Amino acid sequence: MAVNKNALIRYKTIDKCLQNNFRQWTLNDLIEAVSDALYEYEGKDVDVSKRTVQLDLQMMRSDKLGYNAPILVYDRKYYKYEDENYSITKSPISNQDLIKLSEAVSFLKQFQGFSHFDELGSMVQKLEDHVYTQKTHEKALIDFEKNDNLKGLEFLNELYQFILKKKTIEMTYKSFKARAENTFTFHPYLLKEFRNRWFVIGKKNRNEGIMNLALDRIVSLKSSDASFVSEPNFNSETYYKNAIGVSVSPNLDTENVLLYVSHKHAPYVVTKPFHNSQKMIEKDNYGITISLDVQLNFELEKEILGFGESIKVIAPERLKRIIKERLHDAVDFYETEINEKSIRTVSKQLEHKGFAILSQLYSKRDIRKLKAKLDGYIKQNDEQPFGMREVLLKLPELKSILFNKNFKKLTKAIGNNVFLTKAIYFDKSPQDNWYVTWHQDVPINVTRKIETEGFKSWTNKKGVISVRPPEAISKNTFAMRIHLDDTNAENGALKVISGSHNKRLNDEEVKLITESSIPFICEVALGGVQLLKPLLLHASSKSMKQRRRRVLHLEFSSIELPNGLKYTEREDLN
Repeated sequence: MAVNKNALIRYKTIDKCLQNNFRQWTLNDLIEAVSDALYEYEGKDVDVSKRTVQLDLQMMRSDKLGYNAPILVYDRKYYKYEDENYSITKSPISNQDLIKLSEAVSFLKQFQGFSHFDELGSMVQKLEDHVYTQKTHEKALIDFEKNDNLKGLEFLNELYQFILKKKTIEMTYKSFKARAENTFTFHPYLLKEFRNRWFVIGKKNRNEGIMNLALDRIVSLKSSDASFVSEPNFNSETYYKNAIGVSVSPNLDTENVLLYVSHKHAPYVVTKPFHNSQKMIEKDNYGITISLDVQLNFELEKEILGFGESIKVIAPERLKRIIKERLHDAVDFYETEINEKSIRTVSKQLEHKGFAILSQLYSKRDIRKLKAKLDGYIKQNDEQPFGMREVLLKLPELKSILFNKNFKKLTKAIGNNVFLTKAIYFDKSPQDNWYVTWHQDVPINVTRKIETEGFKSWTNKKGVISVRPPEAISKNTFAMRIHLDDTNAENGALKVISGSHNKRLNDEEVKLITESSIPFICEVALGGVQLLKPLLLHASSKSMKQRRRRVLHLEFSSIELPNGLKYTEREDLN
């Protein structure tokens, strides 16, 4: 039975309404929805009678079109699907439609081999395979690339109609980086597929450039009353000529990209070129050198990175540097993975020896971010970088980098209830050559202090407060030094005496122990951390080389202060 275009639009609209179970649909509601849909497609008012929609519902219920839709009427006025997951788009193809499709496939196959119909090849195969499986109920003979869980495909037909009729869209969109949805008018020109993902190409405003929007990030769209803004210089056939993927910069020149591909993977690149500009420049026993004349963009980087160790960028230098950094970051991502066993070992070392070192708690990328934010703040505020206190109060944006998954695993293993009490930034510049002699620290951060027995280093200050005896402080507090530069003996690394954290020492005992013991030199690589217990005897090595040694010094405690006293920089970590 032949079905005209308007009837299909009505069926599809009714189907979409009845799939929406958050609303009750009367006959008048369905008539209104169908009228709106026909207006969107036709661009003019179409009279839809009550009888027309009633006949549509009857047709959808029947098997004449193969729908057999389970449409129910409840409370004598509301319509819904008995099966909430039903849709006419999921219905099997009728025998009559299969015959029509078979005829269409036979007709299209006649054109295969003609240059003008090259792009029909895969489409004909898809149709032929689909007709075969529907007729015989056998498994498919061709498995095409697909992603059934890809979001946004439901907008394809609507966007196609908007582009076809040159209509402006009111779109609600939320990019991966955005915190909230954004609604704006959009003028669509082209639908683009890349790597089984769909994009719509267009512009927001008359004076803005052309942009691409991913369909999987579209929240909703509808027709806008705004006048459609065309782009006479946009040519869909040449727009992507000089780029791989969907990221195109109209004003960006192409560059000559030289890539060396290993012998093992060279055939894959030769038989499936990166781009139509690809040429083989040189070949030897170890691989091939190819050239591309393309814009540098994110998709090009992904294509290169997809070959891993089998490809090398020769030129341009900027692309070479980017790929090299991304590969380093990828390796770094694995090297910063810490397991439960290593964390338990570090926790036990801290308890028994009074110190521990954990390499690469942070990636090099994280360290670069921390340095950039700290240097930017110091430059902007003309701050003294050495011993900058309350650093997390001054730069709260550092927390999102510092308090990562590794950090939380480590602090939780040391103490479930610990919280941050102090944060200081130390920056030993290349011109400085300072160092500290052997001493013990009691890193407790309080707003007031009073004198108390056992706290020798506090007795010279007025208003000194005793919070807990030294044994409790040693047991329930610790410090973490996050190294932003490589630190070794030549660069002022800390020297420590293992096990010296169990007792408060006087000056004579400190001298005796340090002169008769071999200290451990705490060399820590960039991104690593050094953990210290209070009272641990330590000193810094005298710097032999003029290199920076930047450290973020954090102190933690599980001791709650009495009498309403507060830590000045307390930060709960859970």
